Amino acid sequence: MNERPEDLGIKLKKFDFGTQKVKCPQCQPPHKMSDNPLSVTINEEGTVWFCHHCEWKGSYFVNNDRMYIPKQKTYVKPETPVINKNQDMYDYFAKRGISKKTVDDFEIFEEKGWYGFQYFNTEGELENIKYRNKQKNFRQSQGARQILYNYKQVAKENTVVFVEGEMDVLSVAETGYKGTSLANGAGKVAKFNPKDSRFKALENCPLAARKIIIFTDNDVAGKSLHKELLHRFGKDICWYVRVPENCKDANDVLVKLGKDKLKQILDEAEPYPIDGLYRANDYYSQVQDLYDGNYEKPIEIGLKGLDDIYKIMTGTFHVFTGIPNHGKSIFLDQILLKLAENHDWKFAMFSPEHSTSMHIRRLTQMYIKKNFDEGFQDRMTKEELNQSLKFIHDHFYFIETRDSVPNIETILDIAKSSVYKYGINGLIIDPYNEVDAKRSGNTREDEHIRDFISLCKRFSRIYQIVTWVVAHPTKLPKSNDGVYLPPTAYDISGAAHWHNQADAVITVHRDFEDNTTSIITRKIREQDLYGKIGEAKFQYNFNSRDFQPHIKDVSEDWSSVRFKD
Repeated sequence: MNERPEDLGIKLKKFDFGTQKVKCPQCQPPHKMSDNPLSVTINEEGTVWFCHHCEWKGSYFVNNDRMYIPKQKTYVKPETPVINKNQDMYDYFAKRGISKKTVDDFEIFEEKGWYGFQYFNTEGELENIKYRNKQKNFRQSQGARQILYNYKQVAKENTVVFVEGEMDVLSVAETGYKGTSLANGAGKVAKFNPKDSRFKALENCPLAARKIIIFTDNDVAGKSLHKELLHRFGKDICWYVRVPENCKDANDVLVKLGKDKLKQILDEAEPYPIDGLYRANDYYSQVQDLYDGNYEKPIEIGLKGLDDIYKIMTGTFHVFTGIPNHGKSIFLDQILLKLAENHDWKFAMFSPEHSTSMHIRRLTQMYIKKNFDEGFQDRMTKEELNQSLKFIHDHFYFIETRDSVPNIETILDIAKSSVYKYGINGLIIDPYNEVDAKRSGNTREDEHIRDFISLCKRFSRIYQIVTWVVAHPTKLPKSNDGVYLPPTAYDISGAAHWHNQADAVITVHRDFEDNTTSIITRKIREQDLYGKIGEAKFQYNFNSRDFQPHIKDVSEDWSSVRFKD
């Protein structure tokens, strides 16, 4: 039934496009009335909602028979402005350390007390105008395509300074460097979201630079943006500056300390340490952040029992193993869905053992918690299918190389592009043996595996994502009575490398006697941070199509069922 939200007791604060949090009519009370656990998203297609307390989901689609198809947005180019300039404008910028020449070079103009900053593409076409007044109020052209400020000048530059606003771009220009910025600066949390126009500019404006100096504001929002830019561009090409005390940004340095000091700071920008030998001073800011507690915390997946022994830390490499048909891939899919639901994570998936459409089918079932196929009593509706497809479209990207079996370099190249363009948080390779295993020269298999893992680990560390690899065991250990034992990383071909190089090793093992699936953490590198050695038991629920914490004396008998990884 395609029921309107208001008919179900959902009381919206406003009827604008976007997401809002309101009270959930399904679970409040008993939760305190101050809580607003129900996330409601309104767009052109209709309305979807999800409660973070009771997990109530629903949707209302304007056209319930239509599959989810993303719409192509149309943009409006602003009219070419009349370039008005006056001495008052020049005086204003002079107080901020900006010369008349720079104001003229950037074609800044005045309009009824507002100063206009023009955004040109590489063809010199005007795409957007951002306005500010002396009171630091801001506005920009309605319906404009989002691009980087000063993009025409920086697009093909080898060295680019990435700052937080137009005034900082002008400040950088005073030193001879070329800078750029997002049109909307930084929010308190700078996290990539394809619906967030701030980051759309990065997709629209690729940079050729091999050296990007990040000089965002020295505050919470600036540091958050810095982290996101580092994630998007990769540490390989990013450099950082040491901001003087009592200075907030590039313009602050220019005003307080002068042009020469600002240039010196940019000249002395340092590369991020990736590989090599460094001294303690190179890590001063990071160590200070650790001391102050300002470091990235591990996140919980949202699966009761598993969260006690296995948490997720970015920049790490994880191995999933287990006997074939014991549910490795299915359980990993559930982890990914939970991370997508609870933390808005996005994933690039290389999973050639299944057709992509069949994989999506499995994900829809797990997301909606209903059957996909005709003939089942609890089958998802077309409306629920559309809802799940939209969610999967927003959070999952599928890597396919249809003409050849890809090697790890190809997969990582595609993943790198997806980090840059879509801000993915995780890469899944399922399974390892489907990656082209051709080895050069006299390279032994264990050396090839070592190199494969090293490439994945380095990629995870540079782009601050999590890489999961599913690796089938080649040896299946048995107990004295002939029962298969849960395999370890040492049962995978190239055993020592899988165990020694991984940050986490997870075994998924089905016990057909009590119809449970055990998730066993074999290795957690930093046990004081994101887990411990242990075991969590789950039972697969064929009604909700997911794993649930094991409850003893469950009446359903699924002992004859085999999972297909």
